[in-house]
Amino acid sequence: MLGAVYGDIIGSYYEVHSTKDYNFPLQKESTFTDDTVLTVAVCQAILNNPKNISVFDIRKRGYEYAVQYQAYYKRYPHAGYGAMFTAWAKSDELSVQKSYGNGGVMRVVPIGYAYDTLEQVLLQAKASCYYTHNHRETIAGAKTVAGSVWLALHGKDKKEIQTFCEKQFDMKLDVPIDSLREYISFDSRTNKSVPPSVIAFLQSNDYESAVRNAISLGGDADTMACTAGGIAEAYYKAIPHHIQSFCDSRIDFGLKTVIQRFRKTYADR
Repeated sequence: MLGAVYGDIIGSYYEVHSTKDYNFPLQKESTFTDDTVLTVAVCQAILNNPKNISVFDIRKRGYEYAVQYQAYYKRYPHAGYGAMFTAWAKSDELSVQKSYGNGGVMRVVPIGYAYDTLEQVLLQAKASCYYTHNHRETIAGAKTVAGSVWLALHGKDKKEIQTFCEKQFDMKLDVPIDSLREYISFDSRTNKSVPPSVIAFLQSNDYESAVRNAISLGGDADTMACTAGGIAEAYYKAIPHHIQSFCDSRIDFGLKTVIQRFRKTYADR
């Protein structure tokens, strides 16, 4: 699941300095953002309670995720959160927000690692959205990404992953990625970032090319690279050493500790 975190870090610079260049350089200013912080919050929620849920437990499980989102926001308040999430996280109450932004999608990669069945992955993905992104579009996007990670980890090929995504999110994914670069711009809506992120993975040949595909589309670079990178690591099972070296030094120690514990429990099994 470090593939998601590394994608976020590499894409952070290009969220502001948009590029259409596939061969963009790695930038020394790169850092982790809210994508990483909330991905770790999901890891923490799973480590705290790894039990399976039923459809009747969505709200209760959603509360457990939401508590961690607020806790991690308070620890890392300057990680670049959206205004709507910031207002929610600062509140003394856990209200239900109906955001259709991609913030509910960028953090779900760990769910694909932690559970044994696709059905459970989809239930957990829905629960993870309950308090912050209780909108059918974001829930569908979260299920798409978490489910793709699970399928990749369980040996499914790209055609099977593509079919799953097209059915789950009602999207067409046979568009050549070069044609997407002509019109994509920054847009944090789920339906504007999930399809191209999945295409970036499907039309890659390794982890690095998936991340480069996603960032060079010129959209919400960190979140799209986080999404594509998370699926790509699960599929390719390897990340180049130069990317690991570049990104590891940019992860806060507290976040790294939780990531290492999660990996030992789930990702390395």
